[in-house]
Amino acid sequence: MDIYERLRQLDLKLPSPIPAQGIYTPIMEFRDNLLYGSGMGPNNEGLPRYEGKLGQEFNIEQGQEISRQVILNILANIHRDIGDLNKIKRFVKMLAFVNSTDDFCDQPAVANGASSLLCEIFGEEAGLPARSAIGVNVLPGNIPVEIELIAELKEE
Repeated sequence: MDIYERLRQLDLKLPSPIPAQGIYTPIMEFRDNLLYGSGMGPNNEGLPRYEGKLGQEFNIEQGQEISRQVILNILANIHRDIGDLNKIKRFVKMLAFVNSTDDFCDQPAVANGASSLLCEIFGEEAGLPARSAIGVNVLPGNIPVEIELIAELKEE
């Protein structure tokens, strides 16, 4: 399956890659075939597209849509750095941070938006990583969701 064709089938477009928002590397290749995607948010051209907390400004369904945007941002950065999303063998680990009110306990449901999009694009075998979803009291720029990923690349 060609990933770019799959994106077209799903009517999805990769946004412009997000530049680093500080002194770090957004995507880091390590070992022979692994990528680490630094925590990214739902930015649009480097500015927060969404601001607020789950359980206050956003509900679960909105949080899932925001999580999907974060995945598209991560994929745009991976594409920029490795040139071809078809080189991804599978996603290994996802960590989702959800900016939440004290009584919001559905962080895993918010992260499901990101997980489901990876599965839609890459299929369940490649797109379903191990995952943690945790609630935090604040994220940079008051963004509602930040996600980091580890991906394994295909052997060349």
